[in-house]
Amino acid sequence: MRYVLLMYGDETDGSGPAEQQYAAHGAFIELLKSRGAYLHGEELSGPGRAVSLRKKAGEVLRTDGPFVETTEQVGGFYLIEARDLDEAIELAKQCPERIVEVRPVAEYTG
Repeated sequence: MRYVLLMYGDETDGSGPAEQQYAAHGAFIELLKSRGAYLHGEELSGPGRAVSLRKKAGEVLRTDGPFVETTEQVGGFYLIEARDLDEAIELAKQCPERIVEVRPVAEYTG
C-alpha cells in the first residue's frame, strides 16, 4: 500500500545548516530504498509561493499564499510503499523532520 509522508516545518526553526538537512534526507532516502519503500519525494517551495483556490457558488477565488495562517507549513513529501500503516509509521519515525504526517494514498479499483 502506498503512503505519503508529509513533512511539516517552520521556516524560522533554523534546525541546522542546509547541508546537514540534505545529508540527513539523503540518508533517509537510502534507508527507504534499501527497504524497497522509496517511490518518490520532493521538497516544496516556501508558503510565500503558494496559491490557494476556493470554489464557491460557481466562482473560483484565488488567494496568494498558504490556505491557513500557521507557523508550520508543509515543506515536502515522500511517497513510499509499505506493507501496512505500522510499517509506514516505523519508516516515518526515521525521517529527519520534526513533524511527519503519515497518510495512506486512496486506492481506486475498477
